Parts: sequence; structure tokens; C-alpha cells
Amino acid sequence: MKSSTVKLRVRYPETDKMGVVHHTNYFVYFEIGRLEYLRHLGLPYTELEKEGVQLAVHEARCTYKASARFDDVLVVETWLSRLTYAQMELSYKISREEPNDGSLTLLADGATKLVCIDEGLRPKRIPDKIRDILPPPTNASDT
Repeated sequence: MKSSTVKLRVRYPETDKMGVVHHTNYFVYFEIGRLEYLRHLGLPYTELEKEGVQLAVHEARCTYKASARFDDVLVVETWLSRLTYAQMELSYKISREEPNDGSLTLLADGATKLVCIDEGLRPKRIPDKIRDILPPPTNASDT
């Protein structure tokens, strides 16, 4: 599996007075995509934490292309774009599923760099158990 997708519907409290999704919510959508991506790989985050593995967000970026609005159906696509000793970078595309034909309109793309840390919040090597499951990093999604 090179990428995973998850669908969600924009809720009213995620929007501003104009009915447009507030820009900070895209990072919440990235997190939903990240957790689902790991779950689809067989790495639910709850299991990682039980094994003492924590992935802290070290850097996050988002480029906005168009607005999402209340009740839109969004598709969040997530894939591994970079892997180093103690870090992984996940990339994302957030698209609106158009109600008339199901086509996708790109709304935002971005990435988060995650650093693997120990219980003392110090960087540590990403365990082999995780590395063995991760697909090779790609510069673009497989769609």
C-alpha cells in the first residue's frame, strides 16, 4: 500500500462565520489521515504507544488551493514521502468529492515531519518493526 484515503464530512463547528473551513482544521484532517494510514499498515497508534513508540510532529506545512465548506465530503490521501534514522515525513492531499459526479477537486496539500521519541522526549531510531512495514517513500501519491 503506497497511500491510504479516508473520507470525512465537514462539520459546522469547523467553519467560520462565512461557512468556510478554518485553515487550522486542515492540520486536524492531516492527523486523521496519518492515524488511518498507520492503522491501514497494521500500526494502530495505540499499539505503538503501548510499545513505547511516540511520533511527535516536528514540522507541519499546508498549501491551500481552494476552500472547503460546511457539509462538503473531503477525501484525505496520505503517503510516506521521506524516511530517515529517527524521522518520517508523511504527505497529504485534501480534495472535495463533488456531489454531482464524484470527481475530486484539490483543496490543499501538505506534509508533516514526525520524529520518533522516547519517554524522555529524546529522538530515537524508528524501530525495525515499523521500518519493516513501511512502504518505500515516494515523492507523489499513487493516484
